[in-house]
Amino acid sequence: MSNFTAISSQEALEIIEGGAIVADIRDASSFSSGRINGAVSLSNENLQQFIDETEFEQPIIVCCYHGVSSQSAAAFLCERGYEKVYSLNGGFEGWALGMPDHVERG
Repeated sequence: MSNFTAISSQEALEIIEGGAIVADIRDASSFSSGRINGAVSLSNENLQQFIDETEFEQPIIVCCYHGVSSQSAAAFLCERGYEKVYSLNGGFEGWALGMPDHVERG
């Protein structure tokens, strides 16, 4: 079983440019207000669909508000067999401050 890796926004950007999926676990309202470019909303309602449709080799970056809840979600995905799982340090808030050109709004 693999473990997730906590990464900075800069490291995340490089992994995203390499084809990673960004799984945003914030609530739907926060997600619709702003998210990392190309992120998908991941919740209890669509978790099984995400697991069914995502390859275990696909890199996944888990994003929350501040980088705390994403650690538990990343560990959960590792337990399910995903091999390249990352937790975004600072969460979306840190990303939005450091990478404003890589944020979708509205």
